[in-house]
Amino acid sequence: MINNEQLNALVKRAREATPKRKFTQSAELTLVLKDIDVKKGFSLNETVVLPNPTKKGATLCVLGAGDMGMRAKRAGVETVMEPETLDRLGSNKRDARKIVRSHDFFLADASLMSSVGRSLGQFLGPKGKMPTPLPYGAPIENIASRLRSSTRIRSKNQLNMSTKIGDETLTDDQLVANANAVISAIEKKLPQGDKNLRNTVIKFTMGKAIKMNSLNKQSKSENT
Repeated sequence: MINNEQLNALVKRAREATPKRKFTQSAELTLVLKDIDVKKGFSLNETVVLPNPTKKGATLCVLGAGDMGMRAKRAGVETVMEPETLDRLGSNKRDARKIVRSHDFFLADASLMSSVGRSLGQFLGPKGKMPTPLPYGAPIENIASRLRSSTRIRSKNQLNMSTKIGDETLTDDQLVANANAVISAIEKKLPQGDKNLRNTVIKFTMGKAIKMNSLNKQSKSENT
């Protein structure tokens, strides 16, 4: 079980190992798993609400028109894509990949899901970004607000997974709280909970990856 003191030390050391740059650097959490047979189709794709989101937050795309599209724009959704644009992307792989890369979460009018599958499915599927279908009258404003404060962490047939937990503008305590939220969510999905965690790693964009196991070994060495 990883405690707050250990996570705080990990974040602090990762920040110290990061050179200053003229842009805001992201903080990434990587979880390394153990004792799981990936050959049996192991996969996780979790959306976790962070207690301390960044000022920018996650980027959203709503696939829909009419009332749904208008409400999505009022909710501040970065991209609202109408059916005609969606159809054009089906024959433009370059633009389709760009759309998928530049958005964290997708929402779609339930009636458009078959079109989404034909046009963007081959790009969204492998990234674990298939849209959440929205029925008529769905509370887009509330859904958008929740997703903007969320992060996605996924693993498919592998024993490690990474996700953004904030950026360097957040305090150490805020990053620790975000990391805890992700770790807690993943532990609940693992066969043996925290016993399936081999290592925890924190890294800022231009910094060195700091591993919990290495930090613990160093701490023991200093105390002997």
